[in-house]
Amino acid sequence: MVPPPPLVARDFVLVPLGPEHNAADHVAWGSSIDHIRATPGFGPGDWGDDDWPVPMSSADNLADLEQHAEEFRQGIAFAYTVLEPDPPGDVIGCVYIDPDPTGAAQAVVRSWVRADRAHLDTPLALAVRHWLEDSWPLAPVRWPGR
Repeated sequence: MVPPPPLVARDFVLVPLGPEHNAADHVAWGSSIDHIRATPGFGPGDWGDDDWPVPMSSADNLADLEQHAEEFRQGIAFAYTVLEPDPPGDVIGCVYIDPDPTGAAQAVVRSWVRADRAHLDTPLALAVRHWLEDSWPLAPVRWPGR
């Protein structure tokens, strides 16, 4: 699958998540573990046995980002970093669009924002929902916890 152009909104922009985001991504989620765990889609059981976020080194985070980038290149799954819009800079959060392992939907979507940008959680989720409906050839889509 070829994804559409990334989402650009007033308060954030999405770009494919890759190794170049390692330092800022690691700080963003590392400073917000409790907040992310309280975000819909990241609670116990929302994503099978995935208990992320868990503390990891910068090197382990880099390996994770490399895996996300490879999945994106292959069209298997699509992870996006959410950046401040002007100029695109600091990492605000992430969006994950993955195959639904249950088969109940074509894709499963989760998103998070860092704790100090918590006010953007709902606007991000709504903007991504509309983007998926308008621009992606995915139906149905499931949002655990939302």
